Amino acid sequence: MFGLEALDLARIQFAFTISFHILFPAITIGLASYLAVLEGLWLKTHNDTYRDLYHFWSKIFAVNFGMGVVSGLVMAYQFGTNWSRFSDFAGSVTGPLLTYEVLTAFFLEAGFLGVMLFGWNKVGRNLHFFATVMVAIGTLISTFWILASNSWMQTPQGYEIVNGQVIPVDWLAVIFNPSFPYRLMHMATAAFVATAFFVGSSAAWHLLRGKDNPAIRTMLSMAMWMALIVAPIQAVIGDFHGLNTLEHQPAKIAAIEGHWENHGDEPTPLILFGWPDMKEERTKFAVEIPYLGSLILTHSLDKQVPALKEFPPEDRPNSTIVFWSFRIMVGLGFLMIFTGLWSLWLRKRDKLYTSRPFLYLALWMGPSGLIAILAGWFTTEIGRQPWVVYGLMRTADASSNHSFMQMSITLIMFVVVYFALFGAGLGYMMRLVRKGPKIDEGKETNEGGPGQKRTPARPLSAADDNGDGDRSPSPSLTKEI
Repeated sequence: MFGLEALDLARIQFAFTISFHILFPAITIGLASYLAVLEGLWLKTHNDTYRDLYHFWSKIFAVNFGMGVVSGLVMAYQFGTNWSRFSDFAGSVTGPLLTYEVLTAFFLEAGFLGVMLFGWNKVGRNLHFFATVMVAIGTLISTFWILASNSWMQTPQGYEIVNGQVIPVDWLAVIFNPSFPYRLMHMATAAFVATAFFVGSSAAWHLLRGKDNPAIRTMLSMAMWMALIVAPIQAVIGDFHGLNTLEHQPAKIAAIEGHWENHGDEPTPLILFGWPDMKEERTKFAVEIPYLGSLILTHSLDKQVPALKEFPPEDRPNSTIVFWSFRIMVGLGFLMIFTGLWSLWLRKRDKLYTSRPFLYLALWMGPSGLIAILAGWFTTEIGRQPWVVYGLMRTADASSNHSFMQMSITLIMFVVVYFALFGAGLGYMMRLVRKGPKIDEGKETNEGGPGQKRTPARPLSAADDNGDGDRSPSPSLTKEI
């Protein structure tokens, strides 16, 4: 069907499941840190706006966290079902790294998540804040181990191959492989930027509908400060990441640039747009800027960038895909920087919350961070092909021995179940976003707030009276206490 084989379907299936999964951890990482900042600001300033926003976004965080755990479990099982040869070859490296992620990050998050979500009126202020910070740190530790594993597949080191299997000989070299620091910073920063635009978009939506209050304004203000500061930093990190990729995976860079051959000693131009044709080995309709490719990729005006024709055809990534996925990522990055700069210009003129053109831009930029993450992930993973472990094991040698029919059935089942299950979850999460923060949510009393009386005088005094997470004691019980 469509010239696809069982291997192609296995790759599509993993790409499909990881595309769903990566969105949830990205928002989880950003929201966890955002919640920690909100609670810290509330404790410092006693401004109830930060408390109201904490309660609002903690619900969305909880839904997102749950969907991330479920989608992550499915991916882990695929290593054994669809990629058993890869697991047999490199499992002694990837297995322990994923185990470390569970033992450190997941246990840390799980241990404090209950206190964070349900302990608002049951523990002291400092303990609750500590729980929130621990959950935020846990998400970052999880990012550390996952990126260590994936980065090792991109730039493997610290190993020996014995009897056809990878044996780790230096765990520090395995973990801190050449691409790991750049990819860790790039992914973590991407999560913060994506969350900022998600939060800013929700605030813009409410402002456009006439719901203007301190909580909504704070959401937009904090989101745009994050965009203004972090989006340019992400561009700088991306530049360092590109230099590292040029050193260790030059074929990937050549495919990203759609650069097929060098001519004499001429510097490499930058191809802005075009259509790389893998069969004809050229980029059609290319729009080039002389010298700029050398300047960006080598930071000089005379050095050349390796060309695709310097590599055997069987070792070339699919330039048609990564050429455009990279440009989608970069294009959205420039839009993010522009949005942050525009917000600063409006802020100085006291029009940040009233400029409808800007609010519409902020609204439509809501999914931009997530789309950029997907585009960047496609660039990274497809650009690594035809290798599953770069230079050591080809993707064609890593898959399990499944038939085309088996892979077709499981892929169809994944698509149906994922769209039904996660579609419902995303729909519920967006309904929560549309409700917006309640100004009186979690309103503190002398008897019920964090740091006050931690144990209710009667069991029912901790009940959820309004059905929306507010566990403050009722007025009658307050009198009795």
